[in-house]
Amino acid sequence: MFDTLSDRLASTFKNLRGKGRLSEADIDATAREIRIALLEADVALPVVRAFIKQVKERALGSEVSQALNPAQQVIKIVNDELIGILGGETRRLRFAKQPPTVIMLAGLQGAGKTTLAGKLGRWLKSQGHAPLLVACDLQRPNAVNQLQVVSERAGVAFYGPEPGNGVGDPVQVAKDSVEYARTKQYDVVIVDTAGRLGIDAEMMQQAADIRDAVGPDEVLFVVDAMIGQDAVNTAEAFRDGVGFDGVVLSKLDGDARGGAALSVAHVTGKQIMFASNGEKLDDFDAFHPDRMASRILGMGDMLSLIEKAEQTFSQQEAEKMAAKLAKGPKEFTLDDFLAQMEQVRKMGSISKLLGMLPGMAQMKDQINNLDEREVDRTAAIIKSMTPAERQDPTIINGSRRARIARGSGVDVSMVKNLVERFFDARKMMSRMAQGGGLPGMPGIPGMGGGPGRKKKQIKQAKGKRKSGNPMKRKAEEEAAAARREAAAGSAFGLPQGGQDPQNFELPDEFKKFMG
Repeated sequence: MFDTLSDRLASTFKNLRGKGRLSEADIDATAREIRIALLEADVALPVVRAFIKQVKERALGSEVSQALNPAQQVIKIVNDELIGILGGETRRLRFAKQPPTVIMLAGLQGAGKTTLAGKLGRWLKSQGHAPLLVACDLQRPNAVNQLQVVSERAGVAFYGPEPGNGVGDPVQVAKDSVEYARTKQYDVVIVDTAGRLGIDAEMMQQAADIRDAVGPDEVLFVVDAMIGQDAVNTAEAFRDGVGFDGVVLSKLDGDARGGAALSVAHVTGKQIMFASNGEKLDDFDAFHPDRMASRILGMGDMLSLIEKAEQTFSQQEAEKMAAKLAKGPKEFTLDDFLAQMEQVRKMGSISKLLGMLPGMAQMKDQINNLDEREVDRTAAIIKSMTPAERQDPTIINGSRRARIARGSGVDVSMVKNLVERFFDARKMMSRMAQGGGLPGMPGIPGMGGGPGRKKKQIKQAKGKRKSGNPMKRKAEEEAAAARREAAAGSAFGLPQGGQDPQNFELPDEFKKFMG
């Protein structure tokens, strides 16, 4: 969503690199480019003004003038200010001291409240809670049925005593749901309320009545990140009419400019708490302002990537795989390769995972054009092999490749390429496991004998070069033999006949340490 903003900011910062000192004109020009980038991204004008003012004040101060690298310092200032307009620190959910905790969702129709209720329920369940989804949208056709289907897919409980479609009292349903949750031992109640195509008095009154009836611990305003400047107007209307404690951004995976979503926290004074960035129920997570700012500036989001990996990969399996690789490359089979690939697939879209890596903003087009089905084709090829072929791919000859290709529905060349890539990957993974480092890079110190380490040892073993003059070389060899003979009598290199300790003299370079 923020690709346009990221590209403009990247080109702006590129012009600063290589300058040893930034003049006031340089800072003014940079501020002007950042202002244009923010306005083009649909960020609200008051937010842009406040942002540019802060950036210029800090950039013109001693913070940049005394910096060793002014360009990097300006990037840091922009990053800090972006974190500020996104809400500063991460805001966590407040849970009630006595369960159940009541969370009320509010927002316009089409903002994605019902789907988001399922995502939030699934997320809370993964955190160890027992959520209950409550259908209080009794106006929109089939809204109750939709929430029931979503709750089943999310694997969480559902409460919807009224059929909806204009039938039932949403305030009474909300009130009864709290008692039902208390009886059935659900510790979180998520209330899905009705929306409208626009702000009106009836919708506001109904939302206010539900709020007064259940006394929610959190009122979350769900805003569609694609609706532009109207997101800010709607947020202000809900804040004044009903009141809310936090914001949830939906549809962050869209291709709209999305700058209005950046403005909501600054304009309303309420922090963004969650973000939904896909259609699947797993495409949902807590909103971290610092990580989002890092993504916008093209610096990746390694913390989110690590968290996803920790949720997907078990420590036991990781240790088992590392032990296999340490034994030697032949221990790693195509079965292991398939298992690793399926684990990565569970983390989500490959293109999204690559987008979290630092520096990948420069390969945006390649990542966007990535064929996600390539993973499925690779899995089909491996599954078309016999157990013996998976254990030892070296036995795969021409006839076997043809059979595997027919079984997986691909060309023979794809089977050949897969096997070759597997051998290359196995070598690299084994080298990394044994401390050899990546190809073209020296081994990690203390982690085994990589190629860089071997060269160093060989170089040290060579010692001093021998002279090319035969007479001089003979004299050097005789002197070396005499030194070896003199040192033969002692492990410490003392003369063979021994030496009186009282007459022992320390070398001059050590005397200064002895006082």
